[in-house]
Amino acid sequence: GTALRATPFLPLLFMSTVMAGAGIAVCNVLLPGLIKRDFGQWAAVMTGLFTMGLCAGAASAAAFTQPLRNALGESWMAALAFWALPVLLIAVIWAPRAWRQERIQRLTARRPQGLWRSLLAWQVTLFMGLQSALAYIMMGWLAPMLRERGLDAGTAGYVVGASIVAQMAATLIIPSLAARLRNQSALALGISVLTTLSFLACLTMPLSTIWVWGSLLGIGLGASIALAIMLIVLRSADSGTTAVLSGMAQGVGYVVAAMGPLIVGILRDISGNFNNALILILLVGIAQAYCGFGAGRALHVQPKQRKG
Repeated sequence: GTALRATPFLPLLFMSTVMAGAGIAVCNVLLPGLIKRDFGQWAAVMTGLFTMGLCAGAASAAAFTQPLRNALGESWMAALAFWALPVLLIAVIWAPRAWRQERIQRLTARRPQGLWRSLLAWQVTLFMGLQSALAYIMMGWLAPMLRERGLDAGTAGYVVGASIVAQMAATLIIPSLAARLRNQSALALGISVLTTLSFLACLTMPLSTIWVWGSLLGIGLGASIALAIMLIVLRSADSGTTAVLSGMAQGVGYVVAAMGPLIVGILRDISGNFNNALILILLVGIAQAYCGFGAGRALHVQPKQRKG
């Protein structure tokens, strides 16, 4: 799918984008379950590395696609298709494990059912979606918001870049910290407050302090995504439940998340400024804190079991 993005034909471009997105979605859903199954006591460390990889990969693509375009003859298609090379490398690394003949323990002998009726599962799901909504708003709209406040385009871009770097640092720390706590409610609440207040400060406090607030926002967002993925692991009693809960949390959660930047854009078109976006960010942050506090309780989701 990524390689086919080099096509000049618009219908194939849309099709290839759907293919690439579907592949990414499947991997994102499966990996938390594999981490719980295969790494045991190292699950927190691996979750941190996995989450850091998510942030680093997104940041790398955002940072280097334009230089690649310049190096590849001003071709956007070639620059986009270049990112098929790391995908191919990862496929080669995974292939021996996928093809080996010895039996590998299944994620579970039974398929869990009934997660859609579990309050705890919905709290995990909405925490994932709401924190991702704030992250998408930041990545899509923070630079235009800062430019509207009077910051030049270059500096606004650098602030976003610094925020993403801060995210990567936070993703390594939070999973291990979360695993050591009896429950993660206070941690989820604190991270949600940090993220919300620092985002609002980026849009209201003097621009001379923007680097401080931008960095704190990155720490909050990185901690949020790391905790959201770790909660999927911690709230599941076995790897099969982890995989199903991961599908619910990311499938529903990213639909919720996608609405964030869309609503900001609509509000901007209606009002002609980003003032209403402040209210939206505050409301999303409050909802994230509420869901995170519930998702942090030291419980396991209790799905019904059906024979596989």
